[in-house]
Amino acid sequence: MKLALLSILAWAIGAVLGHGEQHPRSNNDNVTVQTSTGAYTGFIDPTYPRTRQFLSIPFAEPPVLGRRWLPPQKLSPSNRHSYSTRFPPSCPQFVTAVESLWNLNLTHGNLIYNGNQNDTSGMVGEATSEDCLYLAIWAPTTPPPVPLPVLLFLTGGGLIIGGVDIPWQVPVSWVERSQSHIVITINYRLGIFGFPNARGLVSNDSNSTQNLGILDMRMALEWVRDNIAAFGGDPTRITLWGQSAGAVAADILAFAYPEEPISQAIFLESGTVFSAVNSVKRRDATHSNFTYVANAMGCNVSVYGYSDDSGAAELDCMRHVPFAQLVNFIGGEFVDAGTTPLLAFGLIPDDRVYFFNYTARAEAGQIARVPTLISATANEFSSLVPWPVDNLTAGPDQAAVTAEDVAVGVCPVLNATAYRNRLGTDVPVFRILYAGTYPNLNYYKWLGAYHASDLPIMFGTYHLLDLIAPTTSFEIEVSQSMQDHVLAFATDPYNGPQKLGWQPMVVTDPNGGDLLRFGADGNVFDHINGTEVDGACAGIVEYNPFP
Repeated sequence: MKLALLSILAWAIGAVLGHGEQHPRSNNDNVTVQTSTGAYTGFIDPTYPRTRQFLSIPFAEPPVLGRRWLPPQKLSPSNRHSYSTRFPPSCPQFVTAVESLWNLNLTHGNLIYNGNQNDTSGMVGEATSEDCLYLAIWAPTTPPPVPLPVLLFLTGGGLIIGGVDIPWQVPVSWVERSQSHIVITINYRLGIFGFPNARGLVSNDSNSTQNLGILDMRMALEWVRDNIAAFGGDPTRITLWGQSAGAVAADILAFAYPEEPISQAIFLESGTVFSAVNSVKRRDATHSNFTYVANAMGCNVSVYGYSDDSGAAELDCMRHVPFAQLVNFIGGEFVDAGTTPLLAFGLIPDDRVYFFNYTARAEAGQIARVPTLISATANEFSSLVPWPVDNLTAGPDQAAVTAEDVAVGVCPVLNATAYRNRLGTDVPVFRILYAGTYPNLNYYKWLGAYHASDLPIMFGTYHLLDLIAPTTSFEIEVSQSMQDHVLAFATDPYNGPQKLGWQPMVVTDPNGGDLLRFGADGNVFDHINGTEVDGACAGIVEYNPFP
């Protein structure tokens, strides 16, 4: 009986520290770090003894109550001590019940932690909260001889899902292996909380914006600049890295803060501002989506006998609605029910944070003049079309998928490359095409190198898919090579890649420049001419999604 009680107690302690897993402490002094906003004690997992993990550090005031739908507020200086041993709650988001590639075992570990609910709950995420503006840091245990380069990662998810607590995106094995860099991931506000497009927020005040999620990212970047030295990082060598919607957001920040980007370089993984042009076309100038939700929540103030032309009363009323009620209404009534037109909340053009015309801004050189790495997967859209539940053997119409691969994948990347090339050799652009396929990530051959399939390769978390099939030695080789090439860029974005024989891409080169391709045709990597991919935009070549 005593042994049983001790076992239960050990499990309970582990659950408090993080999702039922016990995180043993280390006596290493480096596990407690003093920052400008507080002291934080992380932990060292014996499985990764050379890596300190700080899983929950706030970078802004909680955007709750009166701060809901306001720009992030900077934290005040503090000496308060906190333990940073458990991931923070993700920002409010809906966990759809609609079956797709993303909530099947085929992609196990790519969604946020959802408490005691499953990945198809059809409800607001159980482990979500409006108090969610936190970041996580993974850093070597031994103090480095010189400050280390930093990769700050923005998760994807269409600006409606995502967060720090995603198993695919935990970089501990990479940091453990390299011992020469730091990785940070962040939460940011999503959906109606991050991109409300509310009448009550329309203002000439420069502090007012509808793109709050983007401002959260900027605030996190500022916190990292001011505090990463305490963790052994170099504040002058931060690479802003985003995937999918996170990559679009990283590019948005490059255009929004061209004179003060903070980051020394940018890594855009499967997304650029030119990938999101449709959001401009979908602009809701009348703010009808927010008002529709407000009316459904009992915030139609006209029924009380007074007008609300400014939307201030509507906004104030909506700040009193519990966040779970808002998320469940939008997700249940529209996402899962399939109601059309879809009630969507995303990027809002305001010509301050998110611009109407990125072509004009790019041609005018109004973009951060920093080295840029742009990557894509070879068959991006096979995982973005509706899941072909009735025809899983043949899959979706590949011709239609390939057309999207080119129109929304290849050509926007070419544009992003070309416009940066115009800025001169002081803004080198490096390019990657990921084409790897493996038994545990590609149960269906028609998937190819689908959107986000490069994430477990990049983070070194491919073993999470071993329930589908064992990880292969080739998969590990590709993963480590990709990590080494990206780290060479993050360490020295002007000269580091060249030391590995990887040259900047210049699209005016007759052959389209040097494109580094990973995992194709049994090769860990090979160098191909850019025209083999980008030529599809001019009809010079037929695009091959399965190289």
